[in-house]
Amino acid sequence: MGNTCMLNNAHVIGLGTSGIAAARLLRQDGWRVVLSDRSPEPRRQGDVEALTAEGITVKLGHSFSPTGSDNLVVVSPGVPWDVPALVTAREQDLEVIGEAELAWRHLKDRPWVGITGTNGKTTVTALTAAIFQAAGLEAPACGNIGYAFCELALKGTVPDWVIAELSSYQIEATSTLTPEIAIWTTFTPDHLARHKTLANYFAIKASLLERAEQVVLNGDDPYLRDQAPDFFPEAHWTSVKGQDAIAPLKPLAYIDLGWVRIGEQSIVEVDALGMLGTHNQQNLLLAVAAAHLAGIEVGAIAQGVANFPGVAHRLEKICTWQGIDFINDSKATNYDAAEVGLKAVDAPALLIAGGALKEGDDTAWLQVIQTKAAHVLLIGDAAATFAERLKAVGYSTYTCLETMDQAVERSRELAPEVGAKVVLLSPACASFDQYPNFEVRGDHFRQLCQEKLG
Repeated sequence: MGNTCMLNNAHVIGLGTSGIAAARLLRQDGWRVVLSDRSPEPRRQGDVEALTAEGITVKLGHSFSPTGSDNLVVVSPGVPWDVPALVTAREQDLEVIGEAELAWRHLKDRPWVGITGTNGKTTVTALTAAIFQAAGLEAPACGNIGYAFCELALKGTVPDWVIAELSSYQIEATSTLTPEIAIWTTFTPDHLARHKTLANYFAIKASLLERAEQVVLNGDDPYLRDQAPDFFPEAHWTSVKGQDAIAPLKPLAYIDLGWVRIGEQSIVEVDALGMLGTHNQQNLLLAVAAAHLAGIEVGAIAQGVANFPGVAHRLEKICTWQGIDFINDSKATNYDAAEVGLKAVDAPALLIAGGALKEGDDTAWLQVIQTKAAHVLLIGDAAATFAERLKAVGYSTYTCLETMDQAVERSRELAPEVGAKVVLLSPACASFDQYPNFEVRGDHFRQLCQEKLG
């Protein structure tokens, strides 16, 4: 009986949405569950009481270390895979998995669309789910949007498809998750503080696609175009530049004369997607390609695209004030995403940037600022560093502030003076200096715009 008890002990690390869902799923399956978090305070009042009432032991202010009493350890995406305690646990032959892997084990009889990439994941995930749902399918989005993976597994209803956004952190902690269709949106340097090298970051993402039945790749991404064919010789490719631009690779979806086409068939007009930027045309192609591979009819694809409302915090138009559009691009947490965001809007733009500084190459971002930004308002911990970088490339029309509140107030005064068509929050930074995540940062920007410009 003692051995049976040993086999039923699980430790879940992280008292966030993912960790809570994982703990509940394990408890539902009869495991004895400990849920721990290094923070001494829960993010939401009532979580601890509710979990305790369900028979889950919660330990706050606790750093996990393997004790030998656990048979399974489940980590939330924010927990680095190589922290010493997890390395030790694996060396002791403890099974250590991520929340996505746990959910897969409950939903592996369902086909999955797995979507990864440096930028564009969220938009492609949301749009793919919208198209599948327009076809009458139960196809919820999960991962970083929609449900946590294990929340979906806890639902009583069984989905027709699982549309899963998977970051490198989540892929790193999966070993058997096997999508029916896998999409790789873009690849640029990011998360190097965690993954150390670009090659390691690439290999983690590639591991998901290597397990997939069918692979769709962005043929307009230089790094993928150069590196991925050797890994995925049978992959399907997409391009906004037309079918010939993909040759000699295997073309699937492309843009021609304003239409998304697959082979010789016109699927949907590009303008049906009401989102700014060439990058969103590429996101559209990837989602349409997935829908086509899943056997969804053209009419449902077109309907799903036309009715798609866009994604919060990604080039989200908040309001128009005195003819100036205020746009929330808080999800642009690295230089590449911020470069894409600034390219997508009308010039001249007043840019709000800054936050918690991340590693990466800012060269292309700085070049776009020089051509499109009339003025840059710098906030957060990165403000002084960004000011030095702008000065170094000969750009002097910037102002260092501290908070989002100050930036929105100043933009209201400055935008009409410099003739800006757009005020764009596109931080090129993480949010953790002033906000718990990019969503809260974007929500604050939206709230300030509505209060000060309403």
